[in-house]
Amino acid sequence: MTEIERDELIETLGARFERYRSRHPGIEWSEALSRLEGAPEKLRSLAEMERTGGEPDIVGRDAETGEVTFFDCSAETPAGRRSLCYDEAALAARKEHRPAGSAEGLAASMGIELLTEDQYRALQELGEFDLKTSSWLKTPADVRFRGGAIFGDRRYGRVFTYHNGADSYYGVRGFRGALRV
Repeated sequence: MTEIERDELIETLGARFERYRSRHPGIEWSEALSRLEGAPEKLRSLAEMERTGGEPDIVGRDAETGEVTFFDCSAETPAGRRSLCYDEAALAARKEHRPAGSAEGLAASMGIELLTEDQYRALQELGEFDLKTSSWLKTPADVRFRGGAIFGDRRYGRVFTYHNGADSYYGVRGFRGALRV
């Protein structure tokens, strides 16, 4: 990442932070900026979140470590991360009409984690997300062992969690990520 790209990303993140202050009460941008300046590898991950349409923003802070947590806060699941099956095992299992990749594989390459079901519900408390799309969620091992994976969306004024075969993929399903800095 060049210095200009770094500065543009920090400017974008700072503007978003100020625009959506209700997402992070009690956190100051100066605190977050200090943490970001000390973690250049996390800036690369945030740049990827931004590049793929995630619109990352701070949604909390760990009281013990001081780490701030970024979630993808785009209105719909990030456009640059759709049409993916759940994980690499599901991708390998597809014999025909394989998608370009997997949600877990892309998340790992970006240095982020898929949102858990609890994190997804917490995000939905901050606004209305995924009104037209859906997002793969970190799937419990027992569900994944049985071949499934979970995803969430918001419909009819409610947040839903569903299941699907892990090898399925849809043009309107992507994933949202979390990053601790």
